[in-house]
Amino acid sequence: MSLEITGKIIQIWPETGGTSRAGKEWKKQEFLIETIESYPKKVCLSVMGEKTNDLKKFSVGNTVTASLNIESREYQGKWYTDVRAWRIVSGDGSISGTNDSTRPTSAASAPTYTPEEIPSASSANDDLPF
Repeated sequence: MSLEITGKIIQIWPETGGTSRAGKEWKKQEFLIETIESYPKKVCLSVMGEKTNDLKKFSVGNTVTASLNIESREYQGKWYTDVRAWRIVSGDGSISGTNDSTRPTSAASAPTYTPEEIPSASSANDDLPF
C-alpha cells in the first residue's frame, strides 16, 4: 500500500541506529507532522537508511508531502504498525526544505493549460485498462 500525506513538521526526533542480527548497520529517524485540514491530525512517520539524509533537509515548521507505506507486523502475539516515508518533498514540490529559487519546482516544469485545453481522461489515447 502506498499513500501520500501533507502536513507541517512539528517535531523531529534524533536519529537512532544499530546492528541487525545479520550484522548489517541500520539507522532510523522519526518525525511528527500535523495535517492541514479542517480537523488536523498528527501522524508519526519514520525514515530508514539513507532516507534519514532526506529528512535532514527539513526543519520544524516546514510543510512537506511524504509518500509512505503502512505495514503491520506480528511479534509475540502483538501487532505493530509502521508508517514509513520513502520520499519526502517540500509542500511546494521541491526536494529540499530550503527556499532555493534557482531550483525548478514541479509546478514550474508542469505544462499549463487554459480551461478549454485541459486534457480529459476520456480523450486519452493509451492502451492502459484503467
